[in-house]
Amino acid sequence: MQHDKILILDFGSQVTQLIARRVREAHVYCEVHPCDVSSDWVREFAADGKLRGVILSGSHASVYEVDDRAPDAVFELGLPVLGICYGMQTMATQLGGKVEGSHHREFGYAEVRAHGETSLLKGIEDFATDEGNSMLKVWMSHGDKVTQLPPGFEVMCSTPSCPIAGMADEARRYYAVQFHPEVTHSVQGQAMLDRFVRDICGAAPDWIMGDYIEEAVAKIREQVGDEEVILGLSGGVDSSVAAALIHRAIGDQLTCVFVDHGLLRLNEGDMVMEMFAGKLHAKVVRVDAADLFLGELAGVSEPEQKRKIIGRLFVDVFKAEASKLKAANAGSKGATFLAQGTIYPDVIESGGAKSKKAVTIKSHHNVGGLPEQLGLKLLEPLRDLFKDEVRELGVALGLPRNMVYRHPFPGPGLGVRILGEVKKEYADLLRRADAIFNEELYNFVDAASGKNWYELTSQAFTVFLPVKSVGVMGDGRTYDYVVALRAVQTSDFMTADWAELPYALLKKVSGRIINEVRGINRVTYDVSTKPPATIEWE
Repeated sequence: MQHDKILILDFGSQVTQLIARRVREAHVYCEVHPCDVSSDWVREFAADGKLRGVILSGSHASVYEVDDRAPDAVFELGLPVLGICYGMQTMATQLGGKVEGSHHREFGYAEVRAHGETSLLKGIEDFATDEGNSMLKVWMSHGDKVTQLPPGFEVMCSTPSCPIAGMADEARRYYAVQFHPEVTHSVQGQAMLDRFVRDICGAAPDWIMGDYIEEAVAKIREQVGDEEVILGLSGGVDSSVAAALIHRAIGDQLTCVFVDHGLLRLNEGDMVMEMFAGKLHAKVVRVDAADLFLGELAGVSEPEQKRKIIGRLFVDVFKAEASKLKAANAGSKGATFLAQGTIYPDVIESGGAKSKKAVTIKSHHNVGGLPEQLGLKLLEPLRDLFKDEVRELGVALGLPRNMVYRHPFPGPGLGVRILGEVKKEYADLLRRADAIFNEELYNFVDAASGKNWYELTSQAFTVFLPVKSVGVMGDGRTYDYVVALRAVQTSDFMTADWAELPYALLKKVSGRIINEVRGINRVTYDVSTKPPATIEWE
């Protein structure tokens, strides 16, 4: 790979991968590596002459309680360095400053005043005070603060409770901020990161998905050689783009296995087969495993246990199908690679970032649910891509836009949208209710933007609640189930706001579900943001 690159050192923040996504939005290639890599490793990483700068991530830890430090080589290469939150604190500590616990912790919205005209913040502001001070609207998340600047640094910005909210050493091109420019709540965050990687670091903006196809295809061919690949095709964006990319690289060496686990959306199985077997002419084996999955899930209500069961069964099915393919093709070694549509958010939310320091939020069936011994080698061509990059790649590969920009669907399917025990009865009710919700999102057009509400939401779905409530239909009493509608808007899926759907739309959806899906008599709407909630309920 001949791209200019930025090295991001991960100290364990839940949003470290979001820094990488912002850098990639500037069309600059970057890699995330654990903070405890050695100085020799950093020098080797920079040996190709393509490293243009380093970013130090945040962390849930305190710099004076743990030993996590940036390798000394980071400050010896003569390259620009940007510290974010904990990254600022370790920069200060390592270069001769001081960090202490603060009596006033800051979590959430803050207004930061810029000082002077540093290269990082010059000309970037959200508003100016009557006194002419440039102000930035940012997101803070810290309980510690820098109390003494390292030699050579000046204050770059401040808040009333955090006098050193940013610092800069212009001569050495070292910059640090206590807030998080990578999150969407920091209004000018993207502009700051663009300024750092493209202007201060001078990195070339040549990371473009259309151009990346050739590199990805070459990498897959090199990894796979003449061996065969089996891929679990769910019909979701990630597995679909992975299938198209791998098929572009190795053609009939790929066999897609579509597992119908009984937890798919309405009519999804037929749509998947029509698209991939019918239009893309890929080899697709459809496996009806609904009884197997639902049988194993019977009586299980704990979310993590459900995910682990689904992950284990996927592996079992893949192994069985690989054996069948080998037996059906005399002389063939059979599939030796298991391909998956794993992407960055899967890894970070599973606590599976390379640093192993992130706090686990939940496991994913295609990361944490897999046992160490698969019997198959893993092929994950999308593992280092974010959702928006995967979508761009899918369009560049020629997949239909309406499929590529379909809302995300979890690997465990409706298994994590049915709270508590998973039953066929619940899945059937949920499928129909969810189909109505999505149909009305498509039908309801926002007059201001001219877009329908499916386009205006990033993810929308229905959750089945295993509780019953009293209702009345006609002159009779009902005692039926409850569903919750969930719709969010986000640009990164690391943070999300609930979508303010029009009341008329919610009224239409609720009326249709209650009248058309016998067994449901109450519809609620989820108005929780992420964080503190997650997008999915389980």
